[in-house]
Amino acid sequence: MVFFKIRLMTPEDVPAATEIERLSFSTPWSELSFYKEIYNPRSLCLVAETEDSISGYICLSRILDECHILNLAVHPLKRRQGIGSSLIREALNSDFVSSCSYIYLEVRASNREARRLYEKFGFRVVGIRKAYYINPIEDALIMMLER
Repeated sequence: MVFFKIRLMTPEDVPAATEIERLSFSTPWSELSFYKEIYNPRSLCLVAETEDSISGYICLSRILDECHILNLAVHPLKRRQGIGSSLIREALNSDFVSSCSYIYLEVRASNREARRLYEKFGFRVVGIRKAYYINPIEDALIMMLER
């Protein structure tokens, strides 16, 4: 069992988050993308920190009463240890999300593991974005949680 704490992402965390991003996605966010979200007053970025490193992160954006999970990843060597679930739970229970009636996200149609994770929190598929992802080209499922 791995022990970790969830806290706000800081600029010092960006290189580690970018490395996890690179290991997790075929079209990863840049460091600049993370910096933009950290400093955006309509965004929330959290990290899961173990004793020696950042193990995962989640970034959300809010507009009026809607939130959007922009990005979530856990380091490949730290997966299946509850980190992703803890990041989602912390984000959903945060003051940042408390005024949101709807929370949306996109997920690759083939990413069954991620879909199961989101479904565990009550997200359901509400639409499809055709050819949303590149490298490889794939549809995104739009998932929504109504609160």
